[in-house]
Amino acid sequence: MNSGPQQEWFDKDYYKVLGVSEDATDAEIKKAYRKLARKYHPDTNPGDTAAEEKFKEVGAAQQVLTDKESREQYDQVRKMGRGARFTAPGGGGAHTGGGFDDVFSGLFTGGAPGGARTRYSGGGDIPPDLADLLGGFAGGGGYGSPYGSGFSTGPVKGGDIKANTTLSFTEAAKGATVKLSMPSGKPLSVRTPVGVRDGQKIRLKGKGKDSPNGGEKGDLILTVNVKPHPVFTRDGDNLRMELPVSFAEAALGAEVEVPTLGGRPVRMKVPAGTPSGRVLRVRGRGIETKKGTGDLLVTIEIVVPRNLKPEAKAAVEAFRDATAGEDPRDGLYSRARES
Repeated sequence: MNSGPQQEWFDKDYYKVLGVSEDATDAEIKKAYRKLARKYHPDTNPGDTAAEEKFKEVGAAQQVLTDKESREQYDQVRKMGRGARFTAPGGGGAHTGGGFDDVFSGLFTGGAPGGARTRYSGGGDIPPDLADLLGGFAGGGGYGSPYGSGFSTGPVKGGDIKANTTLSFTEAAKGATVKLSMPSGKPLSVRTPVGVRDGQKIRLKGKGKDSPNGGEKGDLILTVNVKPHPVFTRDGDNLRMELPVSFAEAALGAEVEVPTLGGRPVRMKVPAGTPSGRVLRVRGRGIETKKGTGDLLVTIEIVVPRNLKPEAKAAVEAFRDATAGEDPRDGLYSRARES
């Protein structure tokens, strides 16, 4: 059985690597990692192999200590013993720090190291969390566990890595390529899907942490944050916007230009007598997806001029006089009194 990540957990003090205490909070760990990652990043230290190795070591420490499950297992392993080497049962090879049995003998005998050892099969009285940990060491195949087949859970999948990225509204709608800095120090380019939504999580298979015992790698879970657009908002696969029009355009009807997302304006007809708040539809100018393309929903907003020139004021007054018999609030008060 090769030493794998478990042996590294015995040998490496990841808390010391990051310069934090063993009871450090997640925020303290992340802060320490960011500081050291900037210090030892290959871009900051070109050609410095020592800095590159330190950067990888810092990344490995961050990867273990920021994942709750990995950190709990790491802390358990370090409490069991340090400097232990694992060899296959009956392997006969030399090793340092005692064998697998030496590490766990005190746990199962209840006495001092070197006392009579008790072997368990099928899980027995072993605490569940320790059984899981031993199963991870055994790997489920190959050599198996010296404490019985009950601990052989098979190769386990590596942990997931979580990351975040921020896209502009247009990048989210059209799709974009983003570069992520992985804990290993190697950059990873990811192409986001067309039409990705704010808060959407993208799972990238096999881009996560290594398995502790030869299983498949974990996944990368990328959360996408989308910046708001000054004009457009999203409604499913449709886009919405408010279009200012003049009173004359709304009253008499007009053909106006409407902006589109990342493209040229299109001409849209505003029917005569269009009220403020009416929604007009421009087909095929929304979000493009595999299922199809949404529409652009245009809400009409009639703009009232604040300062009228004398001739414009006279025209409005003439309009008022010409429409004096029309009451826009006709029937409103009677409806308001209804129970």
